[in-house]
Amino acid sequence: MAQSVNLGGVFTPTGTNLKLNRLGYGTLQLAGEMAWGPPRDHDEAIRVVREAVRLGVSHIDTSDFYGPHIANEIIREAIHPYPKSLTIATKVGILRGPDKSWVKAVSAQQLTAAVHDNLKRLALDALEIVYLRVGEGRGTNDDSIAEPLAALVKLREQGLIRHIGLSNITPRQFAESQSIADIVCVQNHYNLAYRKDDALLDDLGRRGIAFAPFFPLGGVRPLRSPILDEAAKSVGATTRQVASAWLLQRSPNILVIGGTSSVDHLRDNLKAANLKLTPEIIAQLNGIGTKEKSEWRAPVAKP
Repeated sequence: MAQSVNLGGVFTPTGTNLKLNRLGYGTLQLAGEMAWGPPRDHDEAIRVVREAVRLGVSHIDTSDFYGPHIANEIIREAIHPYPKSLTIATKVGILRGPDKSWVKAVSAQQLTAAVHDNLKRLALDALEIVYLRVGEGRGTNDDSIAEPLAALVKLREQGLIRHIGLSNITPRQFAESQSIADIVCVQNHYNLAYRKDDALLDDLGRRGIAFAPFFPLGGVRPLRSPILDEAAKSVGATTRQVASAWLLQRSPNILVIGGTSSVDHLRDNLKAANLKLTPEIIAQLNGIGTKEKSEWRAPVAKP
């Protein structure tokens, strides 16, 4: 049974009945290195998912291209049948090549197949949130998303999807989406050191649309910065907890979906919900990636 705990408060995207605890869990690290193959410790992976739900996580972010299939199969094994309070969000738009590559796959046929793969692996009749993942690698492009987004709308009309999100988009692509579908969530690269979407984030907040950063804590290799180290020391917390707390205080529509393959790290990550940063510390942290040339290592796996 999930505990009744504070996980950063609850956010309900406009036009939905979703109640998403703002500290969630991302499953990228449930699979092996580079999100490929089985995890190093299958039993620990199962325990992580079960512990996340027990601690009150109501929002799990996943994809069938993690593994491929591995993350979704672990989720199903760990907690199916799912608690009614749990929202599982998944992504489509990428396939994995045999060389572990990440291959763009946004044709109507590919997206339809990906939705059915997610339904099968998760043992669901409908997917609560499906993100359309576009762009190139970790970077965005400004290509039209009208055709792939229309394909997801058709799947929603068939009852296979309840809500649609967008991932790795530009402001122009978000604007294009508004005449095609109601968007409930956006998932872009964003964290203390990478904040090019500040304006988009604020716009989404005004519209009541959730923003779930990928690599919120820096990715597989976490953020490193003297400013972050000093802030963590001053409040008696870990750098990951401070990075999460900064996101939670940055905007009420941010959902933090930090990932881990360790139960101990999961518990530590969720403690960020109780960490309140002073205005002085936030001002210092805001210097990361702007006034300060942060020392941080780019993640090695794609979301």
